[in-house]
Amino acid sequence: RVVPTLEARMLANLRRLLRYRGLIQSLVARELKARYRGSALGILWSFINPLLQLAIYSFIFTAIMPNRVEGVQPYALFMLCGILPWTWFATSLTEASGSLIAGGNLIKKVLFPAEVLPLVSVLTNMVQFTLALPIVALFLVLYAHTPDAAGLLWFPVVVLVQLVFTAGLALALAALTIHFRDIRDILANVLMLWFF
Repeated sequence: RVVPTLEARMLANLRRLLRYRGLIQSLVARELKARYRGSALGILWSFINPLLQLAIYSFIFTAIMPNRVEGVQPYALFMLCGILPWTWFATSLTEASGSLIAGGNLIKKVLFPAEVLPLVSVLTNMVQFTLALPIVALFLVLYAHTPDAAGLLWFPVVVLVQLVFTAGLALALAALTIHFRDIRDILANVLMLWFF
């Protein structure tokens, strides 16, 4: 009997997940609706939060701790460009680590691969990240910091790399958290250290 290689098993698992793409889309939409349920502004918070972050960083790095580093002005916008992908990454890992435990009843009731739940966390946060990009683009234009065409062409590749990296870590952490519940608490501290 021929034993399938690791690559063959990975591709088979990816094909299996593709069969559940409708379920993944539905769960991502449900998760986004649940985040803003009961909120007066709803999905508008996806645009307001980056604006508020930019305003806070602008105030801090101009009035309280002025930053005069050449090449990274306005510093608040520079910082926001880094914090948005970090927020996607950190929030995805935090949510995904407990997703299999939180969705245990759903997995028992409906037959679908358990890998779907951590991926839903990653994709939901990617949507949040994507919704914040127009705010960044608007302020890049306002500050006359238009990126070159080559940089814009590489942007989808960078997002795809982050998606794959985040999804891989999210799946591993979700599986480990089932056996070691302390991982969620350890992860919060590791992410804070990693941020700095």
